[in-house]
Amino acid sequence: MQADHFKTDISQFIWDSKYRYRYNDIIYDKTIEDTWYRIARAAASAEPAERDLWEERFYHTLFSFRFLPGGRIQAGAGTQHRVTLFNCFVMGLIEDSMNGIFDSLKEGALTMQQGGGVGYDFSTLRPRGSIAHTTGTIASGPVSFMRIWDSMCGTLLSTGVRRGAMMATLRCDHPDIEEFIEVKKESGVLRNFNLSVQITDEFMHAVNNDEEWRLVFPARALDQTKYKARETVLRKWTGDTQYQACHVLGRVKARKLWDKIMKATYDYAEPGVLFVDHINRQNNLSYKEDITATNPCGEVPLPPYGACNLGSVNLTTFVTHPFTDNATIQFDKIEETVKIAVRLLDNIIDLSNYPLPAQEKQAKGSRRIGIGITGLADTLIMLGLRYGSRQAIDVTKEIMKTVTHTAYRTSMDLAIEKGTFPFYDKDEYQKSAFIQSLPENIREDILKSGIRNSHLISIAPTGTISLLANNISSGIEPVYNFKYKRKILESDGSYAIYTITDYVYQLWNQLHEKEKTLPDYFVTTNDLKPIDHLTMQSALQNYVDNAISKTINIPESYPFEEFRSIYEKAYEKGLKGCTTFRPNPVTTAILTPSEEDKKVLTGADAVHCCSIEREAD
Repeated sequence: MQADHFKTDISQFIWDSKYRYRYNDIIYDKTIEDTWYRIARAAASAEPAERDLWEERFYHTLFSFRFLPGGRIQAGAGTQHRVTLFNCFVMGLIEDSMNGIFDSLKEGALTMQQGGGVGYDFSTLRPRGSIAHTTGTIASGPVSFMRIWDSMCGTLLSTGVRRGAMMATLRCDHPDIEEFIEVKKESGVLRNFNLSVQITDEFMHAVNNDEEWRLVFPARALDQTKYKARETVLRKWTGDTQYQACHVLGRVKARKLWDKIMKATYDYAEPGVLFVDHINRQNNLSYKEDITATNPCGEVPLPPYGACNLGSVNLTTFVTHPFTDNATIQFDKIEETVKIAVRLLDNIIDLSNYPLPAQEKQAKGSRRIGIGITGLADTLIMLGLRYGSRQAIDVTKEIMKTVTHTAYRTSMDLAIEKGTFPFYDKDEYQKSAFIQSLPENIREDILKSGIRNSHLISIAPTGTISLLANNISSGIEPVYNFKYKRKILESDGSYAIYTITDYVYQLWNQLHEKEKTLPDYFVTTNDLKPIDHLTMQSALQNYVDNAISKTINIPESYPFEEFRSIYEKAYEKGLKGCTTFRPNPVTTAILTPSEEDKKVLTGADAVHCCSIEREAD
């Protein structure tokens, strides 16, 4: 049966190197079906009754890659390995003291040791050159401490196939924001981090009105002998529940700072931006949480010690009669899959190891999960639709609406059967902007029945698990290229070159051997305009209660003014974040020339820290 499931060498390699269960030189997963049974059996063990029935249902949902649980689940569920089954975490607040800083460093190391990626908000650390009110010591600033985290990550997991991944965020009003923006212009600096700036509504208002922007820090953390004469303003700082007096330590034109962010990401692909007020307005747990950071790929904004528990529906498995006028997508089958997937991921919360007690408390308190989709671009091609077209957008919205509404209804049924999540507050939960956007009948049923999971939807990058599933297109990204070569890190630390053929391209060639010309709906990233990417992301955001991981590919010759407008449109459209990539000499282009193919994607040349060797899916 093995050969029937794997159509490409790279898929078999990904399974064998990342997800196949071995222990003490004993191979337990003889085939991919053994892997599916292992995961299904583990998930069913959390059921109070009818475990054999649920094992079969879970297995059927995993079979033929219909549903792709996150990589940590596939690698760890049902094994003897002491690992977390959660993809990523946002860590606790970093206390601005040497003890606090190194306690946080230790927590991050313990979490990454068990396989979890980590996100941090470094805004709690005093700006460079400031004097502490207790010790009188001069601060070296958050960026300097990020270098320690970067070294820890590189050292801790410098061997083996999977490496660590980290996200660092900083407030747009932190006095060190300009250093943070520019730190990665040097090749090789902080390469284990993705960086994102926390952008507020107030800042965007200041940008639009060309106003002055004040850079501040909480007065309570600074030596009042030196700073008491400084102007103060009220800010709700990271970790605070109330507004606090903050000293103004600098001023800059908001538009100038915005341009500096834009120029940095234009020139060397970072930092990204997080529209934190959009994030918190839409947060179903806004009555309990204030979110300032995300997991490393940005698809799950999380509170301190929050965790992401992800899985993706493989849309390509639900298309009938591909490439014909009768091509259709089986919405009823998607519903069936989502119903089982919600239950499976909910069970993972109770099965997983947790590196830290605080992470377990947060995960079991909110019971957050993230059901997403992958293979979208391939699916649109199978349906004869051009990515970014109005018809493609409409079909995709209908798919996402089906996934979201089914997930919410399933979670309500689970609440009746197993109880609501402990942090649930019936009245406050209903006030969330996202909950208010749901159909009235779903909102009414939540009031009656409660809900099992605080959040249910997230669109992850799915780079590795999409390769596992015979190289379907990843997440909601367009097809990168229909055929190219890619360097993949082997277990011995060397790189091997694999020919990567897109799933839908393989299928077309099987069905149309004599046709040499591809239809015009076969498009790749290079055929699309940046607005096509943005339109797709914004069309789906209304159906996503967590967030969307999406990279907007930018041609090297794209004018800077138009590039900047992408981010401004993203804010206007209510997106929670925006990430772009334009080929540049610092991070290097994703693609590097090869004599044989001209396009070889390397782990070392990946844009962000989350290449397939280290991404947390």
